Amino acid sequence: MTMQKYEHLAEDVLEVMSLSDSDRINTLFSDRWIGYKKAVTILDTLTDILNRPRKLRPECLLIVGDSNMGKTTIIHEFTKQHYTKTVNDIDMELLSVKKPVLTILAPAKANVKELYINILDHFFVPFRPTDPEAKLRNQAVHLMRKYETKMLIIDEIHNCLTGSTKLLSEVMNTLKNLSNDLSLNIVGVGTREAVTILHTDAQYASRFDVAMLPKWELNQDFLRLLLSYVRLLPLKKRSDLASQRLATLIFEISGGNFGDLNRLLIECAKEAIVQGDEEITEEIVHKFKWLKPTEGMRNIRNLNLNVV
Repeated sequence: MTMQKYEHLAEDVLEVMSLSDSDRINTLFSDRWIGYKKAVTILDTLTDILNRPRKLRPECLLIVGDSNMGKTTIIHEFTKQHYTKTVNDIDMELLSVKKPVLTILAPAKANVKELYINILDHFFVPFRPTDPEAKLRNQAVHLMRKYETKMLIIDEIHNCLTGSTKLLSEVMNTLKNLSNDLSLNIVGVGTREAVTILHTDAQYASRFDVAMLPKWELNQDFLRLLLSYVRLLPLKKRSDLASQRLATLIFEISGGNFGDLNRLLIECAKEAIVQGDEEITEEIVHKFKWLKPTEGMRNIRNLNLNVV
């Protein structure tokens, strides 16, 4: 398979074209990074914050957007770019390991002790969850100092809204103290409801900038996004996704939600391979116009789960 034959595809996708149809279909469901404009802007903002010198009042950021808009994908890409080694990757060189960026999940509900446990889990060190909160804090702070952690990213931070106002205040005060004690940049990632956290105390609002990840609009940026998929989906023919009719249909079905768009195009690409069309057509897109994952449960019987 030559680059000349599939010149519409990105270079790293060309090797996939030599696989069987079933293997090509399997690759559709792999994670993929698409560096669209807003995502790159947020990545650049995170990099800029990370590269600044430590200061007494570190910059903090809240990244918010609707569910299934690709927030976690962005922070995963950022963490990967600044990955050195996880603490258990090596034995003899532990003293030289640095963890400049630490990404954890927020506790299932506002709970300071669970926050420390989630931090300690990332370092793969022995600890007792039943230990007093103060001991867990000392251990977490020690490890972040030892491995020179400069940025703590907390995904699903809106979970902290589940619980009393008192517990939420305790978690936010803990993050503020960690930020002060370690010159630590705190980055929260969550749904739009997470902004409510900043309104519970004026000090939080003054510390956090907010980066919004809005739904897509049917504009040139959306068309560029569709063209990115043309290059990344391993189909033998070039799909005319950015045409007016097809782009409008795709937008109407996905509702501007990035996750719904991704799922729609993956299912359409799979169907194109199964049918032998090797391109996403208007007819294929119409077959999946009911597919709106973010709106609720999907009837899996409507999906073609057969693999060639």
